[in-house]
Amino acid sequence: MILSVTGVQAQDVSFGIKGGVNFSNFSGDDADMLETDGRTGFHLGLIAEIMFTENLGVQPEVLYSSQGAKSDFQMEDEFFGSLSIDEFKLDYISIPVLLKYYFIEGLSLEVGPQFSFVANSEVEASMDGVSSTEDFDDETESFDFGGALGLGYELPMGLLFQGRYVMGFNDVYTDSDFRNSVFQLSVGFKF
Repeated sequence: MILSVTGVQAQDVSFGIKGGVNFSNFSGDDADMLETDGRTGFHLGLIAEIMFTENLGVQPEVLYSSQGAKSDFQMEDEFFGSLSIDEFKLDYISIPVLLKYYFIEGLSLEVGPQFSFVANSEVEASMDGVSSTEDFDDETESFDFGGALGLGYELPMGLLFQGRYVMGFNDVYTDSDFRNSVFQLSVGFKF
């Protein structure tokens, strides 16, 4: 898809599906202040593999990815009472475009940029013991740019396993230095 403008002739193109679990958190000074902790989510989507040589290719993907963080932040105020922020829930449409190198048969190194667009943003909080979930779209940056690094293993029948770390390079929210940090484990199948 993306490489059609490069003029490079691909030897082999395959498509597939994948899904798995996300272990996400925020990095940055504000994340330390709010005592964020990991949140478990999921990802699901489509992949393509475009090979230029026997060992080198590119793997673009389109994923729905559930991310965010949990928080132990609590504050007491004589006017507002007690406030706690429990969870930041972020859903993205993510498009990683990864350079893929098979260094032995079936085992590959994957590295490249990831472009993510916010699909949903919510914050779960409690005030004086009453929990509520608030829409946080207006306070959330609509685009997240990051880098991905991972390993993949593919069986001859097309079944694949991947482990990947994705680090966000820009702030998640308008007035904070939260950055996404996500470890993904995936299972998929190439046709």
